[in-house]
Amino acid sequence: MTAPAASRAEVSLGRIALEWSRIGVTGFGGPPAHIRLLRRLCVELNDWIEPREFEDAIAATNLLPGPASTQLAIFCAWRLRGRLGGLLGGVCFIAPGLVMILVLSVLFLAAHPPLWIIGAAAGAGATVPAIALQAGATLLPASWTRAGGARAARIRWVVYLAIGILAGATIGAYLVLVLTALGLVEVAARRDWRARPPQLAPSILLPFLAPGPVAGVLRGAAAAVSVAGFGAIAWVALKVGALSYGGGFVIIPLMQHDAVSTYHWMTNAQFLNAVALGQVTPGPVVLTVAAVGYAAAGLAGALLATAIAFAPSFLFVLLGGRHFGRVRAHAGIQAFLTGAGAAVIGAILGSAVPLGLALSQWWQLGVLALALVWLLALRRGVVPAIIAGAVLGVVAALLGLPS
Repeated sequence: MTAPAASRAEVSLGRIALEWSRIGVTGFGGPPAHIRLLRRLCVELNDWIEPREFEDAIAATNLLPGPASTQLAIFCAWRLRGRLGGLLGGVCFIAPGLVMILVLSVLFLAAHPPLWIIGAAAGAGATVPAIALQAGATLLPASWTRAGGARAARIRWVVYLAIGILAGATIGAYLVLVLTALGLVEVAARRDWRARPPQLAPSILLPFLAPGPVAGVLRGAAAAVSVAGFGAIAWVALKVGALSYGGGFVIIPLMQHDAVSTYHWMTNAQFLNAVALGQVTPGPVVLTVAAVGYAAAGLAGALLATAIAFAPSFLFVLLGGRHFGRVRAHAGIQAFLTGAGAAVIGAILGSAVPLGLALSQWWQLGVLALALVWLLALRRGVVPAIIAGAVLGVVAALLGLPS
């Protein structure tokens, strides 16, 4: 993975901007839809990337914190036109969803929205706990298989899952510490203490940790936002982008704690609306941070939060993409992700508890029940569930039910 798959003359920057923007506009349905569209474009239609390399890239980006499908989009563009192509492709992939979520935030997070908007927001928000359960449930089979067939490994996996559920339901602010600790426990459990522990060569780790560039970016961002009084937004967004192992939903409990309890930028109901907006737009759920930033400081807060939340993904891929193969094959990283991954899934499932407790109206429980049947029993799509919930909320508001 050290040289572009296609020559620079074959794929222009204009073509990358056009194709990646198109995926950003049409990619409703979350990571599965994003991966399907990227594979069709880069592997099936144009033969820009070999199928095996594309599959390896999926696996490698799933090992990194941050939105995996966004990192995959950046990686594919990087393979075609280097760092400039990766930067352009990533921006074009993110921008359509960002524009949509900002427009919806103006409507749904207004100080005095119309009655039908209030109802739609309450109805859509009522589906969010069910979405969290579905997001966690879909990850369970692969994680169970990854744990291996040994009895001790399976027992540890169950323990990690249970701890993750408990942490996601109760201590969202400290969730990342729990995930990291359990990952290290699994590394220790799989280590052969009779032999010298395997080490990652600094040349492999450096591009991902990138202490110099990352520290410089963070110091510059911190200095800039401190002047404007946006330091808290920057800190929350950094945690969202740099610590969201296993996908964006795992960071929801932490984001909820910061946005609602710590900084009081939003009410619980508004936060549910923000998560729903992140799901219904054609982008990663991490774009929820844009709605949080908007609630905190308007358009400037939304743009700042988005830039900082996605910066780690760009750095991981643009600085470390050529090392993806070796990182993926490293036994220590695999062990860490096995332990942390099970806890991540538990945390996603556990996040349904605080999200469910945020519901304030009795009729929202009926919408939640219908969403549970749609998503878990019938295994249908998330976007139709949110839209249906919004429609039911509008009906409830027009009938005079409290919203």
